[in-house]
Amino acid sequence: MASSKQDGQAAASRKSEFRSQKPKPQSRDESELLTVPDGWKEPAFSKEDNPRGLLEESSFATLFPKYREAYLKECWPLVQKALSEHHVNATLDLIEGSMTVCTTKKTFDPYIIIRARDLIKLLARSVSFEQAVRILQDDVACDIIKIGSLVRNKERFVKRRQRLIGPKGSTLKVRKVVLDTMKNIHPIYNIKTLMIKRELAKDSELRSQSWERFLPQFKHKNVNKRKEPKKKTVKKEYTPFPPPQRESQIDKELATGEYFLKASQKRRQKMEAIKAKQAEALSRRQEERNKAFIPPKEKPVVKPKEASTETKIDVAAIKEKVKKAKSKKLGALTAEEVKLKMEADEKKKKKKK
Repeated sequence: MASSKQDGQAAASRKSEFRSQKPKPQSRDESELLTVPDGWKEPAFSKEDNPRGLLEESSFATLFPKYREAYLKECWPLVQKALSEHHVNATLDLIEGSMTVCTTKKTFDPYIIIRARDLIKLLARSVSFEQAVRILQDDVACDIIKIGSLVRNKERFVKRRQRLIGPKGSTLKVRKVVLDTMKNIHPIYNIKTLMIKRELAKDSELRSQSWERFLPQFKHKNVNKRKEPKKKTVKKEYTPFPPPQRESQIDKELATGEYFLKASQKRRQKMEAIKAKQAEALSRRQEERNKAFIPPKEKPVVKPKEASTETKIDVAAIKEKVKKAKSKKLGALTAEEVKLKMEADEKKKKKKK
């Protein structure tokens, strides 16, 4: 028993020595682990990574509309050439209106068939070959968003889809922006957020921090602009009793006494009623014709007001002024001016004496 205890103590001491001898992990900065060095690229997948190739053949097919047939005929040799570099076969069936891609025995990249599938999908959806062939690159991806079932109302669907279409038919290429636009959130809000994120990513200190405080918060205001109906129906008061039964034609004839008349008398009454209507219409037409011969009402003649005594013109005074003006020579002095001149001359003579 004593020897077993000693063995246990020795094993425990060895374990503690082994733990103490283990190298301690070095503390690293978390920002270094999260960031990717500038200019770093993931190495391309080569044949050396998969020398034996694929075990089974994979294929994908997609349909295309009739209006894309002419374009696909022209660019299909280019499609086959681009896929043959990755050892993928492509076939175009114009009778069924389909495109098919499949792997071969020489295909070594298992993911290339997914990229080939995306290529034919883009070609079927009116994307040009120059843009669609970029999907075969490792750093390029695509996302096809089906927006047909997101909005039920056709007019709203057309308006919101128009917000996504840019110059020359180009569309926004961010899934969240597209889906929010179809939910009646304008794309300018999301584009502004993306621009702020791009500027924040340039700062090395803010890469490992939360950006919520910098991003704008846009509140969605759902304003209900429901148009009021032209004809407003007023609800009638509820009554437990049914509405009164309408009178039939026989009941009306019984009330007026026509029911007991003979056929000749009824015919005579109808003719009299027709003649009365005709006479009324004739008199109405005659009145409208006679309106053209009725003279219009003349305006009452307004008598000129007599001139007030204050504003009467003094004719005699005007005549005297005219006489004085005629007797007066051009440039001659008045009588008062003559007297003043004579007095001034006499004073001058006295001073000289």
